[in-house]
Amino acid sequence: MRNLDKIFDTLSVNNLFEDKFVLQSSYKPETIPHREKEIEQIATIMAPALRNERISNLFVYGGTGTGKTLSVQFVKNEMSKRARTNNLKLRIEYLNCKLKKVSDTEYRILAELIKQLGGEVPATGLPTEQVYNKFIEIIEKEKQLIILVLDEIDQAVKKISDNFLYNLTRLNSELANSQISLVGISNDLKFLDVLDPRVRSSLGEEEIVFPPYNALQLQEILKSRADKAFKKAILEEGVIAKCAAFAAREHGDARRALDLLRVSGELAEREGSKKVLLKHVDQANEKIDKDKIIDVVENAPKQQQLVLLSIMNLAEFNKPDKIFTGDIYNVYQELCQKSKIEMLTQRRVGDIIGEFDMIGLINAKVISKGRHGRMREIKLSIPDKLIEKLKEKLNESLSF
Repeated sequence: MRNLDKIFDTLSVNNLFEDKFVLQSSYKPETIPHREKEIEQIATIMAPALRNERISNLFVYGGTGTGKTLSVQFVKNEMSKRARTNNLKLRIEYLNCKLKKVSDTEYRILAELIKQLGGEVPATGLPTEQVYNKFIEIIEKEKQLIILVLDEIDQAVKKISDNFLYNLTRLNSELANSQISLVGISNDLKFLDVLDPRVRSSLGEEEIVFPPYNALQLQEILKSRADKAFKKAILEEGVIAKCAAFAAREHGDARRALDLLRVSGELAEREGSKKVLLKHVDQANEKIDKDKIIDVVENAPKQQQLVLLSIMNLAEFNKPDKIFTGDIYNVYQELCQKSKIEMLTQRRVGDIIGEFDMIGLINAKVISKGRHGRMREIKLSIPDKLIEKLKEKLNESLSF
């Protein structure tokens, strides 16, 4: 137990942080640097609601950590304040569609929205049409405008279908007192392209794309947060620049930059260091990559796990210089038969491979085969030292 006492004593004395919460993703800053233009665009589109007009549906796109959600929530909060001051009947409800037990079904999304609006339905058991009727009933109690902000909306569409979006937009024709508008937030720039044309025509009215932050912008964001997060003179020269450089390489992800700075501080504390050093940033970068990959693989749906295991098996056993999508589908079919899991089409497996490419588990390069068309050449991007552990987790999850 002396070892535990030593750990507790060291960490209680060697506290490098002033306020670690400032570096957490749930922290809401008072200002959002380098997003003034995008915030004004969002406000311009949403502002007519303050004069009791239904706003156009809006879709906000951009990579992870580009400030999309922060900016939309900033405008949401400012509009809600103004609505309360002017006694306007305006409700702006936010829902993250990636949350577990929310985005699995149309039923659960509606149930969560009903709950936010002050109503209640059982977690399961009712016909979906009845839940829609309950949703209509609760918003029709008074004359009001409702803006539904659906974050990571692409995740819900992948799990359910695009019908629920169509159904939400069509509700306006059934409403007498209230009107609904949608604000969708997505990491997938091609999200609207894959929707059914009738759904797209009912949705796609306004679009805003958030560009990635560059290294200098990320340094400014980190500097403003670090001043509040750490005690004075704690960071070695170059720590902020290195965190920004790593994150700029990861598609300008501010969330990644903030996580790097926070984890660097935590590792320095555990080591008993009096400062956060450059070596701690390298250690943090490695730790975050490892944790992210394991988390993604463990929580992936079974179909995604099957596709990833197919790629890993090809990379390990055949040791080919190149893996092609057709090879992956052949192995995937064998694994589906072995696991007695229903087989997806080759096109859907191709979509999953594209998702893996987007999150960095693989590197997919489109190559031309002349008159034989185009195909993707796949390379695994998972560090070698993680592969064995991940294969064990996949085999365990799939009961192999």
